[in-house]
Amino acid sequence: MEKQKLLVIAGPTASGKSSLAVQLAKRWNGEVISADSMQVYRRMDIGTAKVTPEETEGVPHHLIDVLEPTEEWNVAMFQEQAGAAIRDIASHGRLPILCGGTGFYLHALLYDTQFEEEPEQREIRQQLEARMRTEGPETMHEALRAVDPEAAESIHPHNEKRVIRALEYYQIHGTPISRHNQEMRQKESPYDLCCLALSMDRQRLYDRIDLRVDQMIEQGLVEEVRALVAEGLSAGMTAMQGLGYKEILPYLEGRCTLEEAVRILKRDTRHFAKRQLTWLRAEKDMRWIDAGQGPEELLRQAEDQIRLVYGK
Repeated sequence: MEKQKLLVIAGPTASGKSSLAVQLAKRWNGEVISADSMQVYRRMDIGTAKVTPEETEGVPHHLIDVLEPTEEWNVAMFQEQAGAAIRDIASHGRLPILCGGTGFYLHALLYDTQFEEEPEQREIRQQLEARMRTEGPETMHEALRAVDPEAAESIHPHNEKRVIRALEYYQIHGTPISRHNQEMRQKESPYDLCCLALSMDRQRLYDRIDLRVDQMIEQGLVEEVRALVAEGLSAGMTAMQGLGYKEILPYLEGRCTLEEAVRILKRDTRHFAKRQLTWLRAEKDMRWIDAGQGPEELLRQAEDQIRLVYGK
């Protein structure tokens, strides 16, 4: 049976993925599916750099603004709902375009990762969650580094769910989750993939990240986080562990200045971009294109690659 075509636009934060996805959707009769772990949440717009209604230029977008910030969202849920969106878009004769920088989510969908729960998994997870509460994320991240340095390098210390998942996997199987991920990368995708990954000079990317953070502050990021806190959201919730939210909380709690919060947010975003690139470079089907030459040249490069894969 012929595989379903799936165009993927990946890359680090602030590299221009969202804009490129919109332009390609307009030219290739497509619709965009967000592969961002935070843009699913309503009223979390500025910190997630969510595409605005104007920026979509009328192109339908899926998996954006579908949950309340108090609701849970994880990779298995993403895999299921993104798969449903792909089928829905294809049923209308249109091209599904997956756009995002959350490498774990992308890989799970592209290669149909299975998430069966082991019998002892729940008990081990509860033990690890208890340790996380008492020992803190930095200590737990060091525990992961001791058994799986490669996974520790790709997971932020404050991404508590993924740190716990990696330690849980090691305890159950006795082998690093990074080795498992490498084996999974050898699987064949159920899709007819055209995967485009955006890159640019590292310093230029970091400059763009710093500028984006400054713009977020000007657009009202502090007020956005303050409103979420007023709704009852707190640091331990999944939604508030996203970049732009966990860094502003200490300022609102009076534990640091706004200047310090912004400095930390810029630093953490640069580190996040570095981890995104590390993850994407390990993916076997990525076709890298230079995003530093301006939007018109980026679009030209992208279309050249799409024609190479799909032949039209």
